[in-house]
Amino acid sequence: MTAAASPSSPLQVLVTGFAPFDGEETNPSWQAAEALAADPPAGLDVRAVRLSCVFGTALDELRAAVEAAGPGLELVVCLGQAGGRADLTVERVALNVDDARIPDNAGARPVDEPVVPGGPAAYFSTLPVKACVAAAREAGVPASVSQTAGTFVCNHVFYGLAHLLATEHPGVRGGFVHVPFTPRQAAAKHPAPPSLSVADAVRGLSAVLSTAARTTTDIREPGGATH
Repeated sequence: MTAAASPSSPLQVLVTGFAPFDGEETNPSWQAAEALAADPPAGLDVRAVRLSCVFGTALDELRAAVEAAGPGLELVVCLGQAGGRADLTVERVALNVDDARIPDNAGARPVDEPVVPGGPAAYFSTLPVKACVAAAREAGVPASVSQTAGTFVCNHVFYGLAHLLATEHPGVRGGFVHVPFTPRQAAAKHPAPPSLSVADAVRGLSAVLSTAARTTTDIREPGGATH
């Protein structure tokens, strides 16, 4: 359980991003996490930690980061790269499955394996996902609710985070947000996929963090998908 912050104390927030993977030289999730820690939203104390894009290892690093944050930690938001998506996508649900289409950075490629053996089939984010999307859009950044974080290391970390918080840190809320390729990454591909600058991603994510830190009841508006 987290200690209650005094009215004048900044809210303690942990943000994670990933190392580059799949041949990329950079990962915008880590670039955004670093920027958020260097210039956090008002009233927030943001610490950034880079996770390995490796099954298992990433969860060990995440656990260490949560423990190092201490009892004042209020919120954990993990970030990941979602090449091909056009906007910030706030993830709704984490699944208890690893099913890798490509190898991770250590060459592992688990298929139909649980993230946590014996764990629940899924966890819902404890962020106000629709309010976070609305806040990013209000900041002028495209955003939407996502119904799947995939089955690669991003979902692995999202589920691992949710399980860790539910079983060992029930006073801490957490969730996951995907960011698109940067324009530089997109320009190296043909045809070029959608992209979003790191600066725009950071502006939207700042709004997401501020909203998530101060809002516990989500807004009620359509955010689903037909397929």
